[in-house]
Order: sequence, then C-alpha cells, then structure tokens
Amino acid sequence: MNIKNILLIYEYYYWANHRILTQTALVTNEQFIAPASFPFGGLRGTLVHIVEAEQSWLNRLKGLGDGPELIPEEYPTFKHLEERMQEGETTMRAFLAGLHDEDMNNQVRYILDDGPRDRILWRCLYHLANHGTQHRSETAAMLTDFGYSPGNLDFNTFLDETGPK
Repeated sequence: MNIKNILLIYEYYYWANHRILTQTALVTNEQFIAPASFPFGGLRGTLVHIVEAEQSWLNRLKGLGDGPELIPEEYPTFKHLEERMQEGETTMRAFLAGLHDEDMNNQVRYILDDGPRDRILWRCLYHLANHGTQHRSETAAMLTDFGYSPGNLDFNTFLDETGPK
C-alpha cells in the first residue's frame, strides 16, 4: 500500500461523511437525538461513535493510547457534533499529510481491553476508513427513514463525482 492510495481512501471517507452531514443538518433536533435500534443508538450516537473511533485510532497511531470516551449527550445539537467532526477531519488530514510511502509498513502497537495488538500502519488506516463505511450505512438508513437520504455512498459514485484520481 502506498500513501497515494491511502489518501484516495480518505478523500472518499470524508466525501461520504460530508454527504451524511449535509443530510443530518436537515433533520429536527428531536430526530437527531431520537433513540434507534442500531448498535450505537440513533443518529447522534452513531455519529459520535464515528468521531470517537477516528479520534481513538489517530491517538493510537501517534502512540497516545485511546483518549477519552465521547458521550453523546455532550452534543445536544447537530451543530455541536458537526464542529467536532470538522476538527477531527482537519487533524486526521494533517496526520495523513505527514506520511510517506515508507511509513505505510511501520508497526503500530497498542493495547485493548483484551490485550496488546501489533499491526501495520496502512492496515490500521484502512480499517478506520472501512469502519466508517459500516456506521455511515447505519446513519444513511436512519436519515432515509427521516426522509433525508444521503443518496448513493458508493466508492464509484465518489469517483464519478470527483473526477479521475
């Protein structure tokens, strides 16, 4: 894996996030905080989980541990969460901008509750982007139920809309 491919994956990751955020801005606050049967609850809980996962992985990649757990109730409105997501994107993009091809096979060591892990950097980055795909699909389902579908989030749609990469 090379950094050019990782950067393309993250361009897609943030393109898809922005499609979700654009539609989330249209829901009522009641819809935003409403519970749902998804693993992290409703729209707010699922989006907070996406932010928290990105923050935790970035901290791990920097050798800082996981960092603090994010509490959905600390984001009473979409605007609060949107600001936090934008900060996370800026921080992650800055981290990615500092990477080179030779960094992609660096070892990343971190500890989870069930023990230590030893992974290759590009696989960690790929995992995070893929993790976002799962939870964006959950938010897309909720948004669609609210009447605000984000539309097609496929990688090919991203390529069609953003031009050749």
